[in-house]
Amino acid sequence: MGILNKMQSKQKILLVGMVLIFFSACYYDKKDQVYPQVIVTTCDTTNVTYSTTVTGILNANCISCHGSSANSLGGGIVLNTYATLKPYVTNGNLVNSILQNGKVPSMPLNMPKIDDCSINKIVAWVNKGAINN
Repeated sequence: MGILNKMQSKQKILLVGMVLIFFSACYYDKKDQVYPQVIVTTCDTTNVTYSTTVTGILNANCISCHGSSANSLGGGIVLNTYATLKPYVTNGNLVNSILQNGKVPSMPLNMPKIDDCSINKIVAWVNKGAINN
């Protein structure tokens, strides 16, 4: 009976070893899924200015429709200068429109929201007083 118990113990060890080899092989085959590459990006909102940051975002996302009163796509809303933008900042429409929160028509119209970093930069600028700098 001692030999039978020794055989069963060796079989158990062999079985456990085979299971470990099987799972470790699968584990490494899926390394990219188990450990995906995480890309950390930061959004610096500390030095946001109208002249560089905000105008750059507006030029990339808004001015094609809101660049002049002659453009019928903009619904008469012009955002190409600080003076024409400031009323929409003051009444909250600029931030509400880019947040696409339903309080005002979502902008860009019939398009996905602009990227979160750009939104955060505009919100930071507004929260710091929307200075013409």
